[in-house]
Amino acid sequence: MTVLLHKTRLALADRAADAGLWLLAAINVLLALSFLLVLATLSPAHAQEPPACGGENLLVQYEKDDPAGYAKLRAEADALPNGRGIFWKIEKDGRPASWLLGTMHVTDPRVLAMPEAARTAYAAASTVIVESDEIADEKKAGATIMARPDLTMFADGKSITDFIDKAEAERLAEGLKSRGLSLAAVSRMKPWMIASFVALPACEIARKTAGAAFLDQRLAKDALAEGKTLKGLETLIEQISALDSLPVEPQIQGLVQTVELGDKLTDVIETMSQLYLAGDTGMIMPMMRAAAPETTEDAKAYADFEQRIIVDRNHVMATRAAPILAQGNVFMAVGALHLAGPEGVVELLRKEGFSVTAVK
Repeated sequence: MTVLLHKTRLALADRAADAGLWLLAAINVLLALSFLLVLATLSPAHAQEPPACGGENLLVQYEKDDPAGYAKLRAEADALPNGRGIFWKIEKDGRPASWLLGTMHVTDPRVLAMPEAARTAYAAASTVIVESDEIADEKKAGATIMARPDLTMFADGKSITDFIDKAEAERLAEGLKSRGLSLAAVSRMKPWMIASFVALPACEIARKTAGAAFLDQRLAKDALAEGKTLKGLETLIEQISALDSLPVEPQIQGLVQTVELGDKLTDVIETMSQLYLAGDTGMIMPMMRAAAPETTEDAKAYADFEQRIIVDRNHVMATRAAPILAQGNVFMAVGALHLAGPEGVVELLRKEGFSVTAVK
């Protein structure tokens, strides 16, 4: 759930690469981070103090550098329906209330803590809904992903270098090398698959490989352990297929730009984390649009991302969740990026006849 920052639109060129990071956003919007799921099955969990990621909120300096630009983003965010809050109460037909939590798919202890009202609602719920219930079993999830090589690997002997020029290949190779990866070793993987290696800072990967569960995964595992009914709204294959449906060339361009961020990924993640913890989810999409490149071709690629990875899936989630929520006493957790907007899950559930109100 991270994006930033095109330097001609946001005055942060000194802190972030000249990149439309919609690919990085796509990876973080989806729960299907195949590398992290598979790695979790190979790395023994052991108790340790989770490393802090650090980083700075890039928007703080941006507001100082370009107050007019920041004010424009702020106004757009404030105008977005349901752009404030990550926790919502759902009611219909006098049934027991259900609850909706917007999540970040990370292991940050601040995120894992959840609002107090959400912790109380989760404890009392009889049914828990997450994006994909397959995340509760890492080995099964990894096997499911690897069973579909058509979604994870190029076919017919092609590799990622067939889609980029020499200069781009050198930039990608250098970026991967800085993360301990060889371009030759991963060149046949689809861009989204490679991005799952590099789309999070080292501190986040360290926590995951040490056995820490990201928020949605912890909620799913705890639900099973506590005897609650666990429901998924999508399959991992559906999630991966959404990523794989994006045009290959802009995926690769986004990947090249993402690896060039290097250590600045920590700042990007921290910016998104602070927005999330403040319940300022409405700022996310305006920032993503502001970060989108201005060429016609790249603008179309970003539009495809927004439609396929966010809007289309919002409709699927709302439609599949409605009959479960109608039973009452349900705790639903989906990525916070899916909540806001006229076609966000909150508004779509209202169209299904539910009363949905933000919980302070």
